[in-house]
Amino acid sequence: MDLAAMNHHLSLGEINIKGLFPHLDALNEQSFAYTIDFGLQELPAEPGILLIRGARQYGKSTWLEAQIYETIKTHGAGCAYYINGDYISDADHLERVMIQLLDSFSPKQKIRRIFIDEITAINKWETTLKRLADKGMLQEVLVVTTGSKATDLRRGSERLPGRKGKLERSNYFFTPLGYPEFKRVCGNFLKNDCLIPYLLSGGSPIACTELVQNGVIPEYVIELVRDWVEGEVAASGRSRVSMLNIFSALFRMGSSPIGQSNLAKEAGLANNTVAAGYMELFGDLACILPSFPWDQHRNIGILRRPCKFHFTNILVAIAYHPARIRRVQDFQELSTHDQALFYEWLVAQELVRRRAIRGEMALDPLYFWENAEHEMDFVVQPKEYLEVKRGQSSPIEFAWAKHQFPKSKVRVICSTPFESESVTGISLEQFLSEPF
Repeated sequence: MDLAAMNHHLSLGEINIKGLFPHLDALNEQSFAYTIDFGLQELPAEPGILLIRGARQYGKSTWLEAQIYETIKTHGAGCAYYINGDYISDADHLERVMIQLLDSFSPKQKIRRIFIDEITAINKWETTLKRLADKGMLQEVLVVTTGSKATDLRRGSERLPGRKGKLERSNYFFTPLGYPEFKRVCGNFLKNDCLIPYLLSGGSPIACTELVQNGVIPEYVIELVRDWVEGEVAASGRSRVSMLNIFSALFRMGSSPIGQSNLAKEAGLANNTVAAGYMELFGDLACILPSFPWDQHRNIGILRRPCKFHFTNILVAIAYHPARIRRVQDFQELSTHDQALFYEWLVAQELVRRRAIRGEMALDPLYFWENAEHEMDFVVQPKEYLEVKRGQSSPIEFAWAKHQFPKSKVRVICSTPFESESVTGISLEQFLSEPF
């Protein structure tokens, strides 16, 4: 259904028409329905601009359609309209469409909302919102935008300085499904053997459902992920081959710290500046984030030293891994080193998810600690350290931590949970299931 027809139905309050909300229609036909929690429990009644960003294939469009449906259902006909950024040619086109919709609101309408899906597909979209805001045309409207590039969450104040209204919070990162929600919906079907299926799906609802129903992540899901990533790489004027070389280097080097110059060498790139440009793009897509060494005495990251690079979108790692991991059995056939690497990346993804839900800067760098003898994979906060091990561990192995990290919370994710005076061992499933 085209935008004009859809908005005509919305103006009349006709929200139960087949095809009006295709993502909701598809959801209603599925056996599994997930509740998405990314920190926004309900839309604010106040006007302003919401920036909701996250990877494709994680349910943003489905969520957006549900919000339009509930807005019309609750507040009446003509209080919400929809724009799809994939069908808007440029910023001027967006402005014309928005003005037309703004003029369509009834003067008596108290709740006014415009939903713009994939706004980041429109070049210089922010100039349109700036112009309309400066003209006072958005004073009584809540503009809800979604997009697949998280650049706006990093640089929101630059995009729309002083123009996002008085909302308590205006930036959101659309997170993957949490493990507890996956287990709640799929646990009985999987006989509660949920950990590896969840890891393989990366928390993507579409991948979760396919994997649970059919035991495999189908190639069409993989292609959707690749099309998104490679489309963004091409749009930025960068090379797909160079991208693949970087991914290959990260798979080879695992969780070892690596400098930009060394990464450029391993990936066959011209120099460290080129490598840094690719890593910044992957950060904007929330696919890969750096993890810098942590100075525990000054409580700061050491940005000048080599860093680790964590896949914080596991489904992207699955889509490009040379082992073609599609089933639980495929993962079990990986080397213990590669399995441990995915465990570490899953923890990184979960830490980012928790940041996002709490309203923190989700896409800021992660941190790890190391000295000449020991290492902790994650510094969750200045007095909280986390090590990830695929196999067994014990209090004896981490007896040194009591003296290195006095008055700190030190935990080890391992297959043999334990508890001592200074260190606690928990399973990966326990970590993913804990409240935060």
